[in-house]
Amino acid sequence: MSLLFLILFFSLVGGVLSVLLAALILLTPLTLRNRFLPHMVSFAIGALLGASFLGLLPHALIHPAVTDVHNITFAVLLGILGFFLLEKGVLWRHCHADDCEAHLPDAHGHGHHHAAHPAGTLILVGDAIHNLVDGVLIAAAFLTDEHLGIVTALAVIAHEIPQEVGDFAILLQSGYSRAKAIAFNILSSLTTVVGALLAYFTLQDTQAAIPYVLAVAAASFIYVAVADLIPGLHKRLEPAETLKQIVLIGLGVMVIYITHSTLH
Repeated sequence: MSLLFLILFFSLVGGVLSVLLAALILLTPLTLRNRFLPHMVSFAIGALLGASFLGLLPHALIHPAVTDVHNITFAVLLGILGFFLLEKGVLWRHCHADDCEAHLPDAHGHGHHHAAHPAGTLILVGDAIHNLVDGVLIAAAFLTDEHLGIVTALAVIAHEIPQEVGDFAILLQSGYSRAKAIAFNILSSLTTVVGALLAYFTLQDTQAAIPYVLAVAAASFIYVAVADLIPGLHKRLEPAETLKQIVLIGLGVMVIYITHSTLH
């Protein structure tokens, strides 16, 4: 099986499958969705952190092109700061539950419809950029090691599903029909494949850039886990909920660890 086929397959799965699964979750009753999503988020945190610290960073640090590991750790630091600035610009949008600020009901019980269509358009543009970057990261991981590529794709899928559910909710509040919301989200998810193709044809000739792309991938996953996802878990302080969160985060890490170890 060719490397290009694997990259295209997993970038397509990472993009389109996430959208379809999110659409399926959106069709479930609200009470069931609100119970399921926080667990999905906890698992995604573990998968993202596991992929970063057990897969991406070790491969970046031992890459033959790296002469000074400080350059890699500096790239991770710059990556985290860069994603912070992107999110400040509302381009890197993550919204993982129906209680996110973008669609909280107001004092009269209504959602924030006043910024309807601009919010929906911004979500789609931000999602397309985000997916393009995900495609680059998946391709860079595959160009380093096929097993690392699979682990990276799994981490992308894990965190994309709850994000897409939040995106769907905003699009619906922005006046999109369910069919249009799904269609536009699938279109924006296809930029994952575009990013993967761009990376495949450019990074092969610039092998020295790959460890830095892996470092940025790790920064992306760490930022999403720590800045976007973990704060939401702190809203649920009950001991039983905290225990579930810890178990599911641990499960996410273990899935990445076992996948990486088994494939090797």
